[in-house]
Amino acid sequence: MITFNNSTSKINNSSVNLFNPQKSDNTHLPLLIYLPGMDGTGELFHNQIPKLAPHFNVRCLSIPSTDLSNWQQLTIATINSLKQELSDNYPEQVYLCGESFGGCLSISVAVAAPQLFAGMILINPASSFNQQPVLSWGINLTRWIPEWLHSNSALGLLPFLAELNRIEKSDRKVLLKAMKSLSQEVVSWRLSLLQEFLVTPFQGKQFEQPTLIVAGDRDRLLPSVEEASKLIDIFPNSKMEVLPDSGHACLLEKEINLADILVKHDFLV
Repeated sequence: MITFNNSTSKINNSSVNLFNPQKSDNTHLPLLIYLPGMDGTGELFHNQIPKLAPHFNVRCLSIPSTDLSNWQQLTIATINSLKQELSDNYPEQVYLCGESFGGCLSISVAVAAPQLFAGMILINPASSFNQQPVLSWGINLTRWIPEWLHSNSALGLLPFLAELNRIEKSDRKVLLKAMKSLSQEVVSWRLSLLQEFLVTPFQGKQFEQPTLIVAGDRDRLLPSVEEASKLIDIFPNSKMEVLPDSGHACLLEKEINLADILVKHDFLV
């Protein structure tokens, strides 16, 4: 299993679960598992679900807002939830799709259980967080600011997370709500997980299935294009798609159609 600096955890077991955001399933379609950003809600994928529904049965991972699991616990809990999902009806193909924080979790899950998956899609994965000194400094700051200030700081972070002019007003509210859903303690903990996350070339070679890394060129939070270039050197069967006008939360942008991107890179026929 992928290793992560032996982080501790403040709870014994993660209570993550997979939920079905679709009204119905077609059992003949592959399964796509969406692993969300740091908010853990799984709700910020809603714009893409209608576009993906003709091609996949979609499941979204939900991580409780109070969850303080370490990477190993999150990885095991995610794999166990997936196996439970597969126990009733095992599709021929299962794809991982991880965004930001969920991109790191996707990498961990894929390396730990590569036999379960036909491919992996990473959307602005946060695996470069530990290379950003300013963001790392922010972990300590988050621990000390008052809870009321933490709650009200989300609005000021929106321009760093998204190209707001490319996102509908209603989706900006959804994003802001997701950002406010976590306490100061949980935000600090999950940032510390990103700080310690590391995937090595040896670990990347364990996952030989097709991997697509999607990066927003206007990501103001992380150097996602640079990180995508590094990851395609780590994963042996990988491609990169750069979205020239997109920010970090690119899947909320009205112009972005993930299904079209997957067709372009032969993930869909």
